Amino acid sequence: MSKIRDIFRPTPLELLAALLLAALLTAACGGDGEGSAGATGEAGHDHGSTAPAASADAGSSSASGFRLPTLSYPPAVRQPLDDALTAYEDARELLAADELDGLPTRARRLAGTLALALGAAEAVDGAERPNVEPAIPYIAEARRAAEGLEVAAADGLDPAREAFSDVSRFLMAVAAADPELVAGRFVYSCPMTGGFNKWMQAEEEMENPYMGTAMLTCGSEADWTVGGVAAADGGLDQEGLAQHAEHVHGADPEDGLSGDEIAFYTCPMHPSVKSPDPGACPLCGMDLVAVSQEDANSGVVLVDERRRQLIGVKTATATTRPLTSEIRAVGTVTYDESRLQDVSVKYPGWIGRLYVDEPGQRVGRGQALFTLYSPELYAAQQDFITALASQRAARGTSAPERADYLVRAARERLRLWDLSATQIDRLAETGEAVERIPILSPASGYVVEKNVVEGAAVKPGERLFRIAGLERVWVEAEVYESELPLVEEGQAAVVTLPSLPGEELRGTVSFIYPYLDGASRTGKVRIELANPGMKLKPDMFADVRLRRELGERLAVPETAVLYAGDRSYVFVDLGEGRLRPQRVETGRQADGWVEILSGVESGDSVVTSGNFLIAAESRLKSAMDQWQ
Repeated sequence: MSKIRDIFRPTPLELLAALLLAALLTAACGGDGEGSAGATGEAGHDHGSTAPAASADAGSSSASGFRLPTLSYPPAVRQPLDDALTAYEDARELLAADELDGLPTRARRLAGTLALALGAAEAVDGAERPNVEPAIPYIAEARRAAEGLEVAAADGLDPAREAFSDVSRFLMAVAAADPELVAGRFVYSCPMTGGFNKWMQAEEEMENPYMGTAMLTCGSEADWTVGGVAAADGGLDQEGLAQHAEHVHGADPEDGLSGDEIAFYTCPMHPSVKSPDPGACPLCGMDLVAVSQEDANSGVVLVDERRRQLIGVKTATATTRPLTSEIRAVGTVTYDESRLQDVSVKYPGWIGRLYVDEPGQRVGRGQALFTLYSPELYAAQQDFITALASQRAARGTSAPERADYLVRAARERLRLWDLSATQIDRLAETGEAVERIPILSPASGYVVEKNVVEGAAVKPGERLFRIAGLERVWVEAEVYESELPLVEEGQAAVVTLPSLPGEELRGTVSFIYPYLDGASRTGKVRIELANPGMKLKPDMFADVRLRRELGERLAVPETAVLYAGDRSYVFVDLGEGRLRPQRVETGRQADGWVEILSGVESGDSVVTSGNFLIAAESRLKSAMDQWQ
């Protein structure tokens, strides 16, 4: 096709010659077959109408081609098929414009919608089953062809157009069976293209995806038949098919199995084809391969090497290896509560002068915070002064110690009311009561709460100030319930903060709280950190990493494990293209690996990439009670 495109670089004269040649070829076809117009096989067909009626029991075929019987897909199947046709139209428009950018994405979307349609079709049972069963192999092949289109798009326009031809063949067969999918779509064929040369499009104005802008309008109206769906149109010849069959599964399709051991026959290239009897694949002509009862019951899937490459199947070996679990948690910087001090008084009074008048100020131990007038405190000072006078008067009598107990009682009362020894000694020296006594800070730190103003009345026990030392802080991390057994006191921790990019702060776990948060199902872990330069401020967010050595464990890559509800599975590579779904019990996850407690042995080969597509092919219902 690349040679044809090189020839027809459209100068006006060459374009006219090409159009005349296309017209002659169309006339030579006699208006029939893939070059004829009308989905009904009648002249003047309206392309928006439905496909012709066909036998409900078998697809119709003639010299002009093959088509499935008329079907009525259930909505769950028709909707993803309609989405697939939309994705097909997007891919066709790119090829018609000679563009490859975006084609892999659209081919991937096309394959995805066809996979959804295939899953929905295979799930249909009961009375609606006959409406989908004939189409299932063709949906499967259309999906596989779409996967091939994604791969071919990386190799250039010519390979992409060849792959698009395969997509068109099978998707057209599926769409032609349902009148609702046919409605509003047009079919054209290109006489200059080898192999399957038809395509579908939503607009009536022709845009040829096989020739592109060089011959955009080359072609003619065509019907919905798809010709030979086996190898007749540009596929492998029969000799090549026989050689490929021998390469994949040997010359003997039953492979030494007795009749009682055979569950059914399938095609290694098209696992969706199943037959109770041996024979040839209706899609590619290869000999069908016998599948044993054991393989059928275990859900074994046959995937040949070519399809492995197309869907990107990769494997890895289950091995015993040292695992290190890294726990990541979100934390918050908080105050070291052992360094918090509240300032309150034990008697009623009124604030006089306020020395520390705004929060955030740094204060030192013994620094005056404010003055306080309290009638009760003033009276207590007077009692102390009176007791001292009585003590001095008693010194000249026969009982000089008789007033000492009064002095001790008055001094102790002032001490219990938080006057310092210095303040009490000064009171004893001067002999004068202080009307507005200064209240001192009990610790050094920063004022984080201030609840008073000058002139305010205060009550006993009321918090007036809160002072916090910030030389050390706590980081409280929220660790998930399932990871808490991996955390222990004294464990090293690495803390990073968004506000300090590039810095890693190292601390240790000092405490694990003995309760959980019922809403988040997390437990708090306390990490103590030094705070030089006061970079860490309470309520900052922090990321915490904790590492725990788990020792030697049997593990597989985490991409190998598929989850179905509360069950876990891997696909074990049995060799010779056979993949078996195996239920496993998983343990810890660490560094991209999953611990395997049971289900596989060391040395088993498991699928790590492409396993979702393999799962779509697998008949897991016979091997599992429930697959979600």
